[in-house]
Amino acid sequence: MELPLVVGVDGSEPSLGAVDWAADEAALRGVPLRVVYASLWERYEGIAPAQALNKPSDQVMAEDIVAGAARRAQGRHADLKVVTDVLPEEPEYALVRESRSACALVVGTRGRGGIVDMLLGSVSLTLAAHADCPVIVLRGSHDNQIAPDTHGRIVVGVGEHPEHSAAVRFALEEAQRRRVPLEAVRAWRRTAPATTDQALPTAESARLPERQAAEELDKALSDAPADVEIHPRTAEGHARKVLLDASHGADLLVIGAHRRGDRFGLQLGRVAHTVLHHSACPVAVVPQRW
Repeated sequence: MELPLVVGVDGSEPSLGAVDWAADEAALRGVPLRVVYASLWERYEGIAPAQALNKPSDQVMAEDIVAGAARRAQGRHADLKVVTDVLPEEPEYALVRESRSACALVVGTRGRGGIVDMLLGSVSLTLAAHADCPVIVLRGSHDNQIAPDTHGRIVVGVGEHPEHSAAVRFALEEAQRRRVPLEAVRAWRRTAPATTDQALPTAESARLPERQAAEELDKALSDAPADVEIHPRTAEGHARKVLLDASHGADLLVIGAHRRGDRFGLQLGRVAHTVLHHSACPVAVVPQRW
């Protein structure tokens, strides 16, 4: 049985953009699209229904929202199988549960004016931290009008244990489906002496972190399909800055997120937090269990 691609909607303009993106992705994968509305969403996000529904906010019902989203998806892909559901519960719980039987989960983010328009909604952040499947958060512009894929490039950040990276596998599959190049990036930093008494590093030892980064890239890409054009790249600097820079001019940025069964709370590190809040393109967060 094919797992559907799930998109969370709430009637807002950003969520309608998410429907467009999810419909294209589901059609590309050849899987059904499942449109889900959690009816308590507004308790957390306070989002007004989209003007595209042509109804006053007090008349817009959950059924209208999912039906409108389904029509929008099928307007883009007439043969796409679309199912809808309204769940009368908090969106975090509903969508995390949905992630257990989905191939991927797509959600939008929203602007709140001024500087905070780059920040992520609480629902999207919780899903990125706890979902069991890849979560695609549609960042990419200050007005939340997500642009279609135009750059023809996917970027993946290569982290620890590259030979077992779920994020790399996901990125390779996406690049193969879309027939676009994949840029695999591994950040590295020079090792500074721990004390002033230590000798300065030699030219050979100074190059060691960069060489190790290149070796880790090779491991991560060792099983790459032959029909995927790959551009491996090492970059000196903090991983979060390197990936943010790489997100400019990309259609999708893929990162991994560790899931540890013995830990509670938001299981996202500093790199994932930064990328989710400030990326210039949509971000796919792929769970990696250890």
